[in-house]
Amino acid sequence: MTLTPVSMTLYDRDFDGFSRQLGQAFERYGFAVVCDHGLTEAAVEAALDSARTFFALPDAVKRAYNPAGGAGQRGYTPFGVETAKGESRADLKEFWHVGRDLPPGHPSAVAMPPNFWPSEVPDFQAHVGALFAGLDGLGDRLLRAIARYLGLADDYFVPAMQDGNSVLRLLHYPPLAADAVGLRAGAHEDINVITLLLGAEEAGLQILDRDGRWLDIRPPPGALVVNIGDMLQRLTNHVLPSTTHRVVNPAPERRGFPRFSTPFFHHFAPDFLIRTLPGCITAERPDRYPEPITSHAYLTERLRELKLLG
Repeated sequence: MTLTPVSMTLYDRDFDGFSRQLGQAFERYGFAVVCDHGLTEAAVEAALDSARTFFALPDAVKRAYNPAGGAGQRGYTPFGVETAKGESRADLKEFWHVGRDLPPGHPSAVAMPPNFWPSEVPDFQAHVGALFAGLDGLGDRLLRAIARYLGLADDYFVPAMQDGNSVLRLLHYPPLAADAVGLRAGAHEDINVITLLLGAEEAGLQILDRDGRWLDIRPPPGALVVNIGDMLQRLTNHVLPSTTHRVVNPAPERRGFPRFSTPFFHHFAPDFLIRTLPGCITAERPDRYPEPITSHAYLTERLRELKLLG
């Protein structure tokens, strides 16, 4: 399936039109494709080059950056650890997580651990940090459009995202043996508010449509795939759905090639209370979530389900 890309060039000259196109794609599929987003190919490739260099290191070196009790929120998570909710087999992937840097003494520091960086890749922090900043700012702009589509003030999400617990994942799916068991990423929904994904041009990403069919997502080169996460689905009472998706294994002729991508999980601040928006509650759509929950409590529940937290 080819989702019609929504161009960021429309953002400044017809914000209503941009918001409507983006919101309609989200309401129908939970996914949208965004082009002309302003992230330079050079910046993206620099971060990916740093990631490739790190993932090529010996396993013992990489595992030194996997802190005990870290729940996979910073640093390295080894191959075969993360397991989709309800699945018995782990995903066929490894990844590195970078989060937001907080000033000393920040009240959210208990929920958002500090970053650390692989000394074996000297340019890693600069390149990956720049990509985090670019995706973070772009995510905030997209949330203004989502707020407009929902009939909220354009800046509704600004305080909710202030010092949010967002995470950039550098994701590596290694080449697969012919007899590999499992999927590169089992069927799942994202936990967060919205996800901004670069690197989906390589075949494999699929979404589960309303009729039960799996649809391939084929974005044009360099475009972002953006999807709704469970936190925003909960906030909007499923007006904007968090759609099940997966990454299937490649065709035999592509199994010898790795796959890299950089999903950015845009999160609320840890203390933000996810309470159903009144405008998303109607007689036909009663409130599914009468009990509010903080972003951090919700995240903790889900990390346990993913077997990243004991």
